[in-house]
Amino acid sequence: MFGCPQAKFKIKRPQKEIEFHEVLLDSLAQRKERELGLSEQKLEVLLPQRLLQALWLSFLILTLVLFGKTAQLQVFEGEALAQASEDNQYVIRLIQAQRGVIYDRNMTQLVSNKPSFDLIVRPTDLPGDESARQRIFKGIAQIVGQDYQELSDKINVSSLAEVRVAENLDYKNLILFEARSYEFPGFETKNNTVREYVSGDIFSHLIGYQRKTGEKKGLEEYYDDILKANLGELQVKRDVFGNPIDKEVVVQPSPGQSLVLYLDADLQKKLNETMEIIIKNTGAKGGAAVALDPKTGGVLAMSSFPTFDNNLFSQGMSQSQWQALSDNPQKPLFNRVLSGGYLVGSTIKPLIASAVLQEKVIAPEKQLNCNGQIEIPNPWDPTLFTIKKDWGVHGWTDLRKAIAESCDVYFYTVGGGFGAQEGLGPTKIKEYLELFGWDQKTGIDLPEETEGFLPDKNWKKETWGQNWWDGDTYNFAIGQGFLQITPLEVANSFVAIANGGTLYQPRVVKEIVDDKKNLVKKIDSEIIRQNFIDPQNLEIAREGMRQAVTGIGAPHASSVLLNSLPVAVAAKTGTAELGGDLYHNWVTVFAPYDDPQIVLTIMVEKVKGTQSAVLPVAQQVLSWYFSQ
Repeated sequence: MFGCPQAKFKIKRPQKEIEFHEVLLDSLAQRKERELGLSEQKLEVLLPQRLLQALWLSFLILTLVLFGKTAQLQVFEGEALAQASEDNQYVIRLIQAQRGVIYDRNMTQLVSNKPSFDLIVRPTDLPGDESARQRIFKGIAQIVGQDYQELSDKINVSSLAEVRVAENLDYKNLILFEARSYEFPGFETKNNTVREYVSGDIFSHLIGYQRKTGEKKGLEEYYDDILKANLGELQVKRDVFGNPIDKEVVVQPSPGQSLVLYLDADLQKKLNETMEIIIKNTGAKGGAAVALDPKTGGVLAMSSFPTFDNNLFSQGMSQSQWQALSDNPQKPLFNRVLSGGYLVGSTIKPLIASAVLQEKVIAPEKQLNCNGQIEIPNPWDPTLFTIKKDWGVHGWTDLRKAIAESCDVYFYTVGGGFGAQEGLGPTKIKEYLELFGWDQKTGIDLPEETEGFLPDKNWKKETWGQNWWDGDTYNFAIGQGFLQITPLEVANSFVAIANGGTLYQPRVVKEIVDDKKNLVKKIDSEIIRQNFIDPQNLEIAREGMRQAVTGIGAPHASSVLLNSLPVAVAAKTGTAELGGDLYHNWVTVFAPYDDPQIVLTIMVEKVKGTQSAVLPVAQQVLSWYFSQ
């Protein structure tokens, strides 16, 4: 009827058939839509063939990709991924070992290792959730007493695998953290050691320091390869949550080796104590002192003033403490013994005496009339003179007396020549001073040594655009003018005078021992040069230095204060003029005179006036030393 099929159709009404009248109405509606040109609305629409093909192809590609990735992970990369999973399960932690310590010659320990606990974090072990991280940071900041935001920023911006959050935790904070450590994943305490220095301000320039940052100075730097420990390795097995479940030592740690010094700690303390008093009383700007063993070149004591406490560097200092050190115009961090260049004044005279004898410029017994000055005629106008004054009138003077009384006119004459007397000349002066080790590093086993400076004609022309004059040679011969020498160079040159002609490379370290004090290596003395001066000529120079102490035949002897010492000594002073009534004060002493065991050089810088600042130090120190 009406040409409609008898088929039944379903709509979204469950189990209900479409009625006849609904089909009829639908057929009429469709006819009306066609008449009106409206789109035909159908209950079913067939998908285009191309779309079906595209869907099928996409499904096929996705299946192949998934199959390929599965094959890659399981077949081709399975072993590597399994290894990576195992590696992630195991982590390596370093095991600390004790750094070697330092002893003086009598096995008095000068450095030790002090336990220290730091709080560290491994950023990769922190939770990924930002709110959880911030909650942890706030808890940590509360325990260690830090600003939360600063702590958070410090950790978040760091690219390090391990970030040190707090150093040297005190006992209270250590207990607080350990009691709540389960709340702070990624954080843990690390057991370190820091260096503790006995009487840090007394040995600071010599021993130096080691900071947690790794920075080192002094012996700590020079012998780091000997002192440093070999770290061990601990393999830690973790569960899927990162909690440790097993541990195994895979590399055993081993302690560093220790140093035994030539240094006499008691002598060092006495020297520092006496120097500190004299510098304070004279208003001097600083000073340096070094004592060497003339038989080996070993360093018995070494002091530079002002000093500093090296414990500040090893155990931490405040910003104000650092500022006070770095801004101090007297430069307490500067080692004057190794790195300070100074005019030496008359300290040079025994070396010049040895040189003029070696070159046969003058016989030791020949006397020159030292009447208080020499008058140098002007080469362009003979009526004009340059006057070089002496500090006093000495009369007829031979070489020994010239050393004893520190006669300038004598050394002007034999150094630069005057009248009929030939002089050594600037080239030979420099040559012999270099043989004594001036103008070159001594090679001491400490970092930051600098060499002194000796001028010559070429240097003056290149630097000042001026010729070298006779007056320059006269100044050179008495330790004035352009030269700059370190206290260590001075002391070491007198080692060669005291022992008869052997110039040693100074040594601080005598032996290397293990952690049980068993000898590992003995460090032998090294000779730089010897026999460069005839021993008889050195003997004459020594006799002049002895006469400076006894005053016999030298009424103006320069070092008679030392004649009261319990042993016979020989000495030479120096007063280097700086202008403005300021002077560097020097003395070098060796003792006992017949069998030298110590060469002591003391320099106090920028002393006001010609007062003797150094002789009282030498007298007190050596009196104490030889009464022990």
